[in-house]
Parts: sequence; C-alpha cells; structure tokens
Amino acid sequence: MPIDVDRVRADTPGCSKVNHLNNAGAALPPRSVTQTMIDHLRLEAETGGYEAAAKAAPRLERCYDSVAALLNCHRDEVAIVENATRAWDMAFYSLPLGPGDRILTARAEYASNYIAFLQAAGRTGATVEAIADDADGQLDVDALRQALDDRVKLIAVTHVPTSGGLINPVEAIGAVARQAGVPFLLDACQSAGQMPLDVERLGCDMLSATGRKFLRGPRGVGFLYVRNSWIGKLEPPFLDLHSASWIAPDRYEMRADARRFETWEGNVAAKLGLGAAIDYALDLGLDAIRARCRTLADQLRQGLAALDGVTVHDTGRDKAAIVGFTKQGEEPRRIADRLSVLGINVSISTAQSTLIDMAARGLDAVVRASPHYYNTEEEIDRLVAAVRN
Repeated sequence: MPIDVDRVRADTPGCSKVNHLNNAGAALPPRSVTQTMIDHLRLEAETGGYEAAAKAAPRLERCYDSVAALLNCHRDEVAIVENATRAWDMAFYSLPLGPGDRILTARAEYASNYIAFLQAAGRTGATVEAIADDADGQLDVDALRQALDDRVKLIAVTHVPTSGGLINPVEAIGAVARQAGVPFLLDACQSAGQMPLDVERLGCDMLSATGRKFLRGPRGVGFLYVRNSWIGKLEPPFLDLHSASWIAPDRYEMRADARRFETWEGNVAAKLGLGAAIDYALDLGLDAIRARCRTLADQLRQGLAALDGVTVHDTGRDKAAIVGFTKQGEEPRRIADRLSVLGINVSISTAQSTLIDMAARGLDAVVRASPHYYNTEEEIDRLVAAVRN
C-alpha cells in the first residue's frame, strides 16, 4: 500500500519545524521512538538502571526479533551494539588475516572501513585492493570475479556509499562471494530503512547498520548480522562476561550466538528505540518506503539537473535516496549553511569520506540531500528553488 504521507508526518513532530533532507545523516524519529526512549529513561530514574533493564528484558528480547524480521535472518544471528562502526569493526577484526592475504573492496568504500583495512594490512601483511568501477560507476562484478584467487580472504563493500545515490550490485557480489567461498561483509548503513534487506538474497555473511539514518531510530545504537555458519569461526577482538563465560581459572567459553560480538553494558533506552523504529518501518513496508524514497529522489535530481551551473554527481544504474550535487562558483559548505538559514537541512560529503572515488572524479566535496518518505513534493521544490535563487 502507498504510504499515507499525512499520517507519517503527523507521527513526526519535526516535520512541522524543518524541511529535513538530511536523512542520510540522521532522520527525524517518529513519536513512538522518542516516547519509547523517554519512558525507559523515566523508569531508570524512578526505579534504578538495573531494575529498569530487568523490567524491560522481554521488550529488549523482542528487539532481536525486529532486526531478524528486517533482515530475514534468525534472531541468534543478530547482535545489537553501540553503533554501526562498532558492529562493522567487531566483524572485520574477528577475521584472521596474514601476510599475502587480500581484501577486496569498492572504490567508493567508506573512510572508516578503508582505514580499518589499512590498519589491519599494516599489522598483518595483508593487502587491500579496490576493484574498478564499471561504465555506470558501480563496482564491476566481472572485475571482482577476475580478481579472485586463493589469497582473497574477504570481500567488503558499502551497499549505498555516503556521497551520492549509487547502489552497488550487492546481490551479484554476494553470488560471486558464495561461489568462491569468500566471506562477504556488507556495510548497510545507508540502505537499512530505505529499501528491503534480505540477507539470503544479498548473499552476505556479515552486515552492519545504524539506527539513526533511514531507519529513523536513535543515535548511539547499531546492529550486526553474522551468518550462523560463520559465528563459530570468528573470535571477536575483545570479550567480556557477556560475550563469553569464565568457566575455569585458565579458560573461557564464547557464546554460541551472535551476541558474542556484544558487550554487557549498553544503552537500554536506545536499544528499545531501535526496536520501535524497525517495527515502525516494517509496519509501513520496506517496498512502499523504497518506492516513495525513489520518487522523491528522482524529483530532486531532475529539478537540480535543470538548474544552470548545478551538477548532480550520482552514479550507478540503480539509485538510492541520496543526491550529491555542486553549484558552480559556490562552496558546498556555503550552500548547506545558506539552506540551513532557510530551514532546509542538508549536509556535505567531503573527499575524505570516499577518497578513492571522489579523487578520481575531481571532487573535493558535494552537497548531500537525502529525502525520506515523510518529505513532501513541495519540500523538494523548496530546496530546488532555494538552490536556484
């Protein structure tokens, strides 16, 4: 069913105060998410943190079911952690690497991930290789297939890179990884919440995502999926009394499920808020969300591309609800600041965030506008008119 835009805007108090087109940064939460967190924080204040967590335990457990429903996986394959970076790091740094091992990634890979690749390479003697793009600007699957050999120990790709609308062909990448028997780590920070994510179709063995972007959840919480067949092969880079049990003075035993990638302490209110956000998205339907997001993003691209001096820099055959653009003679930061004065929220992506990709295209920075399903066509027109003027 199409999304009832009036209803979801009524559920979102921020819609009456700002034209929020920075959902790739942090989306406006629905009222149910905010209220869920406030209720738990009040319970902590009135009864104590441990006591509040005990009372919330059944609802906390349901959060794992919500993530599992979002990803079409089993709840035992889900870890809920402090943020997407921690989720991704816990998976990546669990992989054993040695001299001569190869990590294959994309040219538009996110900076935090690439820095981790380089750190691991420096420590272990492994190498990092960015696979070439195809004619559409997405990872070239044929080139990936040709790059495979026995030394490849990981394929790691960002589903939707941070600086524009590119959607990498992850199902095809997953098929290549499965055929080669190479683990596939997928960064789904910008895709979770704006399109369906089925880990069986995607073919990934690990997936990380955040709550604060298109899922419309709180900041400071994320989640990690690890396929059951891989959990037992991975030892997290650090453990505690939650992720492992101390069974003898000289021995410990790790958990058998994905919660071996968690730690005991966490933000209970944020976890509950994440569960509420995922439930809200599932209730609307990810297919309906994807359709609405793409309609608004296509409208924005067309409107901006028609303006003199404005260039839209999005690549890829299939495009997400992130639009990267520049305007001749104006710095992206200046444009974002001027839009903010008008009550229009956007952000910028600098070359440092996707260094290889943006350097190859001669880009220092782009303005990043990212509509969501609660935005209106009129809000898109307001942004286009503001950039024109």
